[in-house]
Amino acid sequence: MPEDKPLVRKIESAKAMRDVMGAYFTELFEAAKTGEKKIAWCTSVGPSELLTAFGFLVYFPENHGAMLGSSRMATDLIPSANAIGYSPEICSYLTSDVGSFIKGETPMAKMPGFVFPKPDVLVYNTNQCRDVKEWMSYYHQHYKVPLLGIETPRSINEVTDVFIEPVAKQIEAMVEPLSKISGRKFDYDKFKEIVGLSRKLTEKWKGVLEAAEAVPSPINFFDCTIHMGPAVVMRGLQRAIDYYDILVAELKDCVKKGIGSIADEKFRLYWEGMPIWGKLREHSELFAKLKTCVVASTYCNSWIFDSFDAKDPFRSMAKAYSEIFIVRSDPFKEKYIQRMVEKYKISGVLYHDAKTCPNNSNNRYGLPQRLMEKMGIPYIVVPGDLNDMRCYSEEQAKTNIEAFAEQLAEA
Repeated sequence: MPEDKPLVRKIESAKAMRDVMGAYFTELFEAAKTGEKKIAWCTSVGPSELLTAFGFLVYFPENHGAMLGSSRMATDLIPSANAIGYSPEICSYLTSDVGSFIKGETPMAKMPGFVFPKPDVLVYNTNQCRDVKEWMSYYHQHYKVPLLGIETPRSINEVTDVFIEPVAKQIEAMVEPLSKISGRKFDYDKFKEIVGLSRKLTEKWKGVLEAAEAVPSPINFFDCTIHMGPAVVMRGLQRAIDYYDILVAELKDCVKKGIGSIADEKFRLYWEGMPIWGKLREHSELFAKLKTCVVASTYCNSWIFDSFDAKDPFRSMAKAYSEIFIVRSDPFKEKYIQRMVEKYKISGVLYHDAKTCPNNSNNRYGLPQRLMEKMGIPYIVVPGDLNDMRCYSEEQAKTNIEAFAEQLAEA
């Protein structure tokens, strides 16, 4: 490959994405400074639409956790949380974020106008795991602000009314306390409008991910972990929709011209599990050198919410947030990955066994072996973690990934 030709094509829309995300943080910092708008902290798959309807600016600690991982600050911060009793075995998003709070160190401090966005209310949904509840509970003890939560069933096979109704009622029960905290009456029409915008946003994000069905793929998993930012933190906001219009147009143009994310794509991988945030660039370049494009993932698809319906906002939110992959049963997960393998023409599956995230490590109960038996799809398991780089061996991972690429080439 010529020296002047990059291993991975740069996304031209990246500047627009940085502008959109920058505006999101600037608004948070300004609210923290002036107090003119109230701030809600919310878990990433929590009822953010309801919070936005009450006029809260919504801050997501998990987004901050990912920033700590990608900036490689997390490993140095986690021991501070361990020292006050939070096990090194639990979510390293949680421990790195709590460690960041204890030490007063954050990558956000480098942003213009930074003021830490203290919460007026804390909101969680256990659809992801128990850890998010414990995470918000830590800040509840510190800030002494209201803590509201949704308890979602787990290991669900089919999401029926038996599961939807109790979750919908829990979301509805938040209306009264949120009205008191915000000082606003509940505007049902505004709420419906915001749920409708979230539905539009999810369709746009889905369009980004489905662009990778093309061969060669115009985008890869590592790009998507960055460009998913607006889909995570700006649900219900038009400016996030506008951004994805720009990105989708770029990807469609690449598909039309046959431009791939990497040069000379030979193999197509599916990434199952959490990203290894501190190694995004290294992994992107490693796979590109191996002529392998990681074209799809469970993680990035977790922010596709097909069930949002503005006509029935409470129930559709309950359904959408109870359908996410992490809460589903293994038989469902097996069928889901099988569909993804077929849809994206996958050559092999990489399972990330994240030390501190058992809920998003789906290689532990025989799923890779069952899919191998049913589909003949080769796989590799890479031990590591989302944030704690002490759990990851770069040399071992690189050797195993290179050997896996050789296996694909020989198939």
